[in-house]
Amino acid sequence: MKIALMDSGIGLLAAAAAVRRLHPGADLVLSSDPDTMPWGQRSTQELTRLALAAAEAAAAHRPDALIVACNTASVHALPALRARLEPGLPVIATVPAIKPAAAGGGPVAIWATPATTGSPYQRGLIEEFAAGVPVTEVPCPGLADAVQEADEEATTRAIAAAAALTPPDVRAVVLGCTHYELVAERIRAAVQQSDKPPLVLHGSAGAVVAQALRRAGERAGSVNAGPSAAYDGERAEGTLTVLLGGREAALPRAALTYAEGRLLAASDPVLKP
Repeated sequence: MKIALMDSGIGLLAAAAAVRRLHPGADLVLSSDPDTMPWGQRSTQELTRLALAAAEAAAAHRPDALIVACNTASVHALPALRARLEPGLPVIATVPAIKPAAAGGGPVAIWATPATTGSPYQRGLIEEFAAGVPVTEVPCPGLADAVQEADEEATTRAIAAAAALTPPDVRAVVLGCTHYELVAERIRAAVQQSDKPPLVLHGSAGAVVAQALRRAGERAGSVNAGPSAAYDGERAEGTLTVLLGGREAALPRAALTYAEGRLLAASDPVLKP
């Protein structure tokens, strides 16, 4: 089985690590274009062009499913991605985990990039899944970039700024950008009130990966599936292919700052000892 993931940068690490933990023998293709970050500040037309380029670079490696491990690309480019790649390649979007967060009754905060915060897409999810639940949309300017660069000071400042906008009675925080999942515990520490029950963080990686594996498994059972769809449960560790701007490369060094990156580095042919 081969699973591809695409993002502007290393936000795809959380979902990729989840695949590795669930199916160690699955091959992974990680396609990103960090030189063009941040995508959220670009026009929809330009963002779609960049997302298509990253997706097509991954698709050339004949995966069994493609995870769009980027909330911004899922919001703005998903129709174009599916029109270009499906039905031959299942495309799985990343959706903010508003539904499970609201199921707890709230209050809920949604941390997201400025481009996603207040967007019709996010507002639609709130209306559909969180009606009657107190929800605060929290823009987090600079946080994704700081995580991408593994800039400790900038990450601390961006988290502190977003925490200051988060109501103290919030019981759940939706991590509405895949980069944020890499610093989830730092976010928890910044928002958690000592006199309140434990804060619940809701990322998207687990649910997205579960859907991707299901779709890939369905494809594996299809008569039209390619040879990569046959998952070998006996394999101890699958391969890792990293694409930066469409070219094969090593996992970015900044990725090794995070536990998810270090897990994946064990199967990187360039970084592996």
